[in-house]
Amino acid sequence: MSTLGRWLRSFGAFWWDFIVGDDWRVAAGVVAALAVTAGLAALRVPAWWFLPVTVLVLLGLSLRRGIRQAGNR
Repeated sequence: MSTLGRWLRSFGAFWWDFIVGDDWRVAAGVVAALAVTAGLAALRVPAWWFLPVTVLVLLGLSLRRGIRQAGNR
């Protein structure tokens, strides 16, 4: 593999790990929440509350899943 290819692969792997991290479900939920927030804003519906609420819900679900997995060990 060329130096450019290795660099691109490393660059992509960094961003994947940085954005997705340990739980792809949280990353997908945040992307979906951003899309819904943008949609609500485009409809001129007050959307400031949607993203924080969604992040709290995603955090709760992620913690629940993590605690359940830790209990199975």
